[in-house]
Amino acid sequence: MIARIWSGESPLWLLLLPLSWLYGLVSGVIRLSYRLGIKKAWRAPVPVAVVGNLTAGGNGKTPVAIWLVEQLQQHGIKAGVVSRGYGGKAAHYPLLLTTDITTDEAGDEPVLIYQRTGVPVAVSPNRSDAVQALLAAHDLQIIITDDGLQHYRLARDVEIVVIDGVRRFGNGWWLPAGPMRERASRLKSVDAVIVNGGVPRAGEIPMQLRPGMAVNLKTGEKRSVSLLTDVVAMAGIGHPPRFFATLESCGVQPVKTVALGDHQALSAADVRALATHKQTLVMTEKDAVKCRAFAEENWWYLPVDAVFDDEQAPRLIQKLVSLAQR
Repeated sequence: MIARIWSGESPLWLLLLPLSWLYGLVSGVIRLSYRLGIKKAWRAPVPVAVVGNLTAGGNGKTPVAIWLVEQLQQHGIKAGVVSRGYGGKAAHYPLLLTTDITTDEAGDEPVLIYQRTGVPVAVSPNRSDAVQALLAAHDLQIIITDDGLQHYRLARDVEIVVIDGVRRFGNGWWLPAGPMRERASRLKSVDAVIVNGGVPRAGEIPMQLRPGMAVNLKTGEKRSVSLLTDVVAMAGIGHPPRFFATLESCGVQPVKTVALGDHQALSAADVRALATHKQTLVMTEKDAVKCRAFAEENWWYLPVDAVFDDEQAPRLIQKLVSLAQR
C-alpha cells in the first residue's frame, strides 16, 4: 500500500499532504538554521564524505559506502566509517565496533561494513560523537558516513546522493504522502549523484549492483547461486523486490519469497520457520550478519558489489583521495 501511495498510483497520498507540508516546513527550518549559522555544525579535523539519499527506503547506500572505502584503501588512504546504527540498541554511545559487537547492539549495516572492509567503524545517534571516538582511537585520513545527509549537525566536505534509478522519487512529495526526506531540488547542491539501476540522467553516475558467489553461512563455502535448488528467498532490506529480481537475473526462481522489514530483528526460530531442511534459504548479506550465530547448513547469502563503468566514478575517488591527502 505504501509503495502505491508514494508512487502516486493511489489517491490516498492527497489525504496525507497536510502532514507532508508540516514535515517539509520542519526539515526546511532545520536546514536553514544551520545554513544561517543559528545552529552550529561540528567540523571534524579530517574530511567527511556523506553517502545519503533523498528518499526513505533502500537505495544502495551501503554498497556505495563499501565501494568508496575499498577504493580509498587501494589508494593507501586510511578511512573510517560512522553510522546511526539503525536497528541496534547499544548500552552506551558512541560504540566502536569489534568482532564481538552484535547487530543487536550496532545495527546490521555497520556490522556488514566492518566485516566486509575491516576498517574502523563507530555508531552513534550523534554522528559527530562517533567521528570523535574514531579519531581518538585511530589515525584516520577521511571519514565516510553511511547515511546522514540530513544530519546537519555534522559538517561535511563531500555529499554523495544515491538514487534508486527505477523508483527515483515517486510522487515527489515529502513524507508521509511521498517518499521524500528532501525535495529533488536538493540535488543541485550535492557533489555527486549516483543512480542505482534504471536510466541515468545528465550528470548522474550510473551504478549497478553485481551479485557475487553465494556463500554458505555455516561453512563459508562459495557456490554459484544458480546451482542452488528449491530456493526460499528472504530479504530484510529497504526494497526487497530488488533482491528477488537479482536472484531471477541469476537464473533462480524461488519457490517462495519473504519480504521482511528493513533493520528487522531476526530470531533463530523465526528464520528457521521460513524453509524446511530440504529447501535452501537464500538471503541478503545484510540479513546474514544477523543470522550467522544461529545459521543452519542450508542457509546461504548472496553478496552484491557496487560496480561503476563511468569515467565520473574515478574522478569522484580522486577527489576524495586529494581531500584525504591535504
